[in-house]
Amino acid sequence: MLAFANDYSKGAHPAILQRFIDTNLDPQPGYGQDAYSASATEKIRRACDCPDAQVTYISGGTQANAVIISTVLKDYQGVVAADTGHVSIHEAGSIEYTGHKVLTIPGHDGKIDAHELAEYIKGFYEDDNHIQMVYPGMVYISQPTEYGTLYSKAELTAISAVCRQYDIPLFMDGDRLGYGLMSPANDITLPELAKLVDVFYIGGTKVGALCGEAVVFTHDNQPEFFNNRVKRRGAQLAKGRLIGVQFEALFTDDLYFKISAHAIEMAKQLKAALTEKGYQFFIDSPTNQQFVVVDNAKMATLKNDVDFSFWEKIDDTHTAIRLVTSWSTTEDEIEQLKQVL
Repeated sequence: MLAFANDYSKGAHPAILQRFIDTNLDPQPGYGQDAYSASATEKIRRACDCPDAQVTYISGGTQANAVIISTVLKDYQGVVAADTGHVSIHEAGSIEYTGHKVLTIPGHDGKIDAHELAEYIKGFYEDDNHIQMVYPGMVYISQPTEYGTLYSKAELTAISAVCRQYDIPLFMDGDRLGYGLMSPANDITLPELAKLVDVFYIGGTKVGALCGEAVVFTHDNQPEFFNNRVKRRGAQLAKGRLIGVQFEALFTDDLYFKISAHAIEMAKQLKAALTEKGYQFFIDSPTNQQFVVVDNAKMATLKNDVDFSFWEKIDDTHTAIRLVTSWSTTEDEIEQLKQVL
């Protein structure tokens, strides 16, 4: 079975596994206070050109989203997101479970529009009944989006300006950030991104690690007692070194960026193969997620050889499916997929 359903079906990059072996018997403090986490933090600060960044390691993406949103927001506030945003549709109501509402606005190929965001917030405060409503207290975006699309530097700058105007923090979900940064369609660097957002996280789970995300508060704006609140929400590991070791390896010799670039190259080859075979794309994604429309009979046939993701039903006879490359995808797997296609 060819694995193209997601970018986390395999274990971890060999360099990470080797680093685990090399450090295995070195006793370290727990809960993120170990030397490897400290080293990873310094490497991430340098990569972001943000020497005062506050970095915390959290067990997974859903936990990171729920912890960040619930600790930053006040109890009467909600988070604004695209109606197609990950926290809106694919996190089992984890944000609402913390007591905060996801306030949705239209998504355009997965992205929100700065003008529409401004109009939404402006309209909220112009409503004479807004005191009885959930206040917009944060803006959530992801890079890449749920559809594999990317915000340009100009789009991010415009959204950031709206957030500054209304004194609302901008939060970027970066579970696949490496794949976004290394896409040829991307025009923003990691340091530039860090200046435009208030908090983001660098995804490890989907970019070569066994698990874990690195949460980065960029403007000395980390909520008070944040580590305590992470632990209280069940998102902190006693063996914090498990995540620290991985991010130290990922940010040594540009490994994070190199393996992300590899996935993008594999996606380029995948896209070429799909185009050659006449498949219709559901959306034009420049990153490692590729979406195609297939008739249901063809989808049933593909299931015999390819592990892919159902995306959405198009009509009674057609379905959009997702094929994903990753840090571990090989050219041999792409060649085998071509034969199946």
